Amino acid sequence: MSMESTQPAWSPPVYDVSTEPVLAHRGQLAASRLSNNFARWARWCPDGSAALAQCEDATLQYLDIPSDTLGTPLASDAIRKACLPQSAPVLDFAWYPFATTRDPASFCLVASVRESPVKLLDAADGRLRASYKIVDHRERHIAPHSLVFNMTGAKLYCGFEDAIEVFDLHAPGEGTRLHTTPTKKSRDGLKGIISALAFSPDAASGAYAAGSLRVSAPSSSNIAIFSESTGEVPVMFVGDERVGGYGVRASVSQLQFNPYRPYLLYASFRRHSTIYSWDIRGDTTKTVQTFAREFESNGTNQRLRFDVDITGSWLGAGDHHGGTSVFDLSSPENQDASTEVKAPNESKLHFKAHDDAVGSVHFHPLHPLLLSVSGSRHYTGGGDSDGSSSDLESANEEFNEDEDDISAPRRVAVRRTRERPSPTVKDASFKLWSFDRSSRLASETDSAHA
Repeated sequence: MSMESTQPAWSPPVYDVSTEPVLAHRGQLAASRLSNNFARWARWCPDGSAALAQCEDATLQYLDIPSDTLGTPLASDAIRKACLPQSAPVLDFAWYPFATTRDPASFCLVASVRESPVKLLDAADGRLRASYKIVDHRERHIAPHSLVFNMTGAKLYCGFEDAIEVFDLHAPGEGTRLHTTPTKKSRDGLKGIISALAFSPDAASGAYAAGSLRVSAPSSSNIAIFSESTGEVPVMFVGDERVGGYGVRASVSQLQFNPYRPYLLYASFRRHSTIYSWDIRGDTTKTVQTFAREFESNGTNQRLRFDVDITGSWLGAGDHHGGTSVFDLSSPENQDASTEVKAPNESKLHFKAHDDAVGSVHFHPLHPLLLSVSGSRHYTGGGDSDGSSSDLESANEEFNEDEDDISAPRRVAVRRTRERPSPTVKDASFKLWSFDRSSRLASETDSAHA
């Protein structure tokens, strides 16, 4: 006699973007030695049980989210309130693709810490499990600017200047170096610091994208597609010959493939408000879609990370003014790739999320929730302290005028030490937004009764 399963079947999250989302939770980072600490970006654990943020004070910090916020159990209180301090600023981190709090062996992540080997950390307590070293010609440790696991989780790819280092996760130590350009003087290949890496969800293809901080020349691009099977030889380059030459004339900040349609690649650029999309099955010299944030970039180098939800239907992105935009990604491959530059897609929803720059947004893997973090450095006044050069010049002039008068009191110019300006942060919060229609209706009902 067969018994039917009583467990409910999981269905993909459905996002209601007809109105602004409900603020499900707001929190602050834990106390820090740095008064102006903020989260640069944050990501959910692959199973959605915890959220980890890379912070300004050289720590990786779990965001304290109440257990009743999600329908599934979160990580334990000990983990959610933990802070993983590092010896130097963190450049990047990446969750192990199969990490879950239900399996302590798989609950781990890798972190790139300045002037240190790449660290494989136990995500529960920050214990070092293994290290992977990248050494330059001067025998110095190089910290990669980008990290990504391949789809099987067996290999780790690390991007740094003019090369990608590949490590076997089960064999700590040295890896295999893939040079992205033949020589430093060569104009071929992908030159500069590899600032972004992303693997296609199609595990069978073994394809991944790499982007560089080097601004592309009119005859080349700073984004290339590689394959695990071909090694360091690029399969193709992607760009937009209709915008300032072959490539977008800006440094690459982030790359991401569409989870549902793995042939679609998205890219954002430094000091650039537009996010670009390419179909790598066809002509990669022309974009299929572009997405413009509500506000133009304010010219800072801060990375503002976007995200695509698990169904590949929505793209979320923040801006420097605290706003968050949600874009519809439906059927871009049906659009005609004409020779003219298409107008950027307008957002389906834009709402005020924070009072400072939104460093990153990240969709929850199981529920219609969006996590956002904010914060940036703000400098007020000039770089000099009260003892500016003009004050010293006026004091010296008074001293010289009385130099010939013996009866005049001796005047000495007072020199004040210069102080480095200390930046401030307007809003260093993190927020959880719910796009669930039922929760929105419940919130409206409660407000009406109140």
